[in-house]
Amino acid sequence: MSKEQWKSIGLNAVLLVFSAVTILPFLWMLASSFKTNAEISALAQRFLPRNPTWQNYENALNKMSFLRYFVNSLSYALVISLITIYTSAIAGFVLCKYRFRGRELVFGMILSTMMVPGVVTIIPRYSMMQALGWLNQFQALIVPSLFTSFGIFMMRQSCAAVPDEVLEAARIDGANEFYIFHRIVFPMLRNAVASMAIFQFLWAWEDYLWPYLMIRSESKQLLSIALNMFSGRFSTDYAGLFAATSIAIIPVVLCYLVFQKRFIEGIASSAVKG
Repeated sequence: MSKEQWKSIGLNAVLLVFSAVTILPFLWMLASSFKTNAEISALAQRFLPRNPTWQNYENALNKMSFLRYFVNSLSYALVISLITIYTSAIAGFVLCKYRFRGRELVFGMILSTMMVPGVVTIIPRYSMMQALGWLNQFQALIVPSLFTSFGIFMMRQSCAAVPDEVLEAARIDGANEFYIFHRIVFPMLRNAVASMAIFQFLWAWEDYLWPYLMIRSESKQLLSIALNMFSGRFSTDYAGLFAATSIAIIPVVLCYLVFQKRFIEGIASSAVKG
C-alpha cells in the first residue's frame, strides 16, 4: 500500500478510537437505565443488564412531572434558539454589509464579551432581574439571551459570502432593506442558521445555573434542574436518573440528525474571512 493509504488508515483508526471514547459513556448510560440500583452499585460491573427492566422509565415518569418539565425545557430551548438566530442574523448582516463609522469598534466590543466568563456576569444580571421584578418569570431567561456574541460572529462571517452585486441589484429594482434581508440574505444563510440552531438549542437545553437561580416555581422548572430530584440526601436513584437522562437527550440527538448536513456546511462557510 502507498504512503497515502497508510496515512488514511491511521487517521481513520484515530477517529474510530476518539468516536468510541465519546460514544461509550452514552451507551453505558442507556444500558444502565435498564438495570436496578443494586446492579449499578455492584462491585462486579457488566455492560449489559442481567435482567432488563422498564421500571426505571416508569418511575422517572411517575416520580416527577416529567412531561411538564420536558415541555418547559423544549419550549424554552426553541424560543431562545429562534430569537437568537434571528437577532444574530440581522446584527451579522448589518456589521458585514453596511459601512458606518465605528463599525469595527462595535464588532470588537461584541467579540470582547466572548472573553468574559459567564460566571462573572451572573451577579449583575441577577441584580437587574431582581430590580425589574422578573424573578420566577420566563422573561428572566429569555431577555438576557436575545443576543449572543458567538452567533453574531458566525452570521457576520457567513454574510461575507453573500455577493454585494446581488444586494445592489435588489436595491436598483426597488427592494427595501427588510425585503433584501428576509427574502435574499436570510435564505442564503441556511447553513449558518442550521449550525447555530444546533449550538443554541444544545446550550439552552443544557442550561442549568441561570434557570436554577431565576425559576423558583415547580410548575415553571426546567428539566435540567428537575433531574436533581433523583439525588437524595443519603442516596441517589441512579437507575431513575439514567432513564430520565436517556429521554432528555432525545431532542438534542434529533436536532443534530436533522441539521447535521447543514451543520457541517455552516461551520465551513463561517470560516470565510470577512
